[in-house]
Amino acid sequence: MSQPLVSIIVPVYNVAHYLPQCLDSILGQSYPNFEVLLINDGSTDGSGEICRSYTERDSRFRLIDKPNSGVSDSRNQALDQARGKYLQFVDADDFLAPQATETLLHTAESTGADLIISHFYRLSEERAAPKGHIKGERLLTRAEFAEEMVKAPANFYYGVLWNKLYRRSVVEAHHLRFDREVNWCEDFLFNLEYIQYTRLVSATPEPLYYYRKRDTSLINSNISLRRTVAMKRQTFIRYKQLYQKLDLYDEQKAEVYRYLIAAAGDSIVSPLAPKLPSEFEKC
Repeated sequence: MSQPLVSIIVPVYNVAHYLPQCLDSILGQSYPNFEVLLINDGSTDGSGEICRSYTERDSRFRLIDKPNSGVSDSRNQALDQARGKYLQFVDADDFLAPQATETLLHTAESTGADLIISHFYRLSEERAAPKGHIKGERLLTRAEFAEEMVKAPANFYYGVLWNKLYRRSVVEAHHLRFDREVNWCEDFLFNLEYIQYTRLVSATPEPLYYYRKRDTSLINSNISLRRTVAMKRQTFIRYKQLYQKLDLYDEQKAEVYRYLIAAAGDSIVSPLAPKLPSEFEKC
């Protein structure tokens, strides 16, 4: 296989019902020079067999089978083996628009940006609602992007991996990886660190990804709720540090703290919205 320009990373865990649609959408991409790293995280529902059938069908697909260790470790193992100039992440229960990879790649190559971000569709009862934040085609500096992000704290548009394209050289130069102990909000933590090393960010308003909202198990127990609240607090600390490093904190302090309100108010933790921790009150 020739050197792929894009490495598409797909963590897989018990998503057999959705997986064929996801992988077919990758097969149907208008841009062909990519590799697909499928990381089967100890699935027990036949997902591994589905992945294997695609590797037999198309040499661009590679399968990494491993015992269950979580999505962060899955992505890290894929990063260790990725060969592309760019990195694209896809969740196995979602799917791509046919032109997704081509559009993201063309934007990256034409602008020289280190991060490309696009709008997306949110699927609900077979309806697709476009979602996003930055309007129009924009090329932003790192500081300008942070100033946009602070206007919409806790927005999926900024927090997730799957509506973005990353430059692998940036990831490897700073050895950016996902925290293996974190399996929720790990994508936003990765993004907060990655943004520190970007020069330019390019935004496109074209929705390129279909995100399927599914029930989460995070609210199944009080332990999960406590961990969720703790994770949101940890994320805020990292969020605040980004603005401090970009010398934007003093100017944007009130806006930065809006993240706490937005995070506490989402559907996962709203029944037990936490009191502002004392360490934040003293900041």
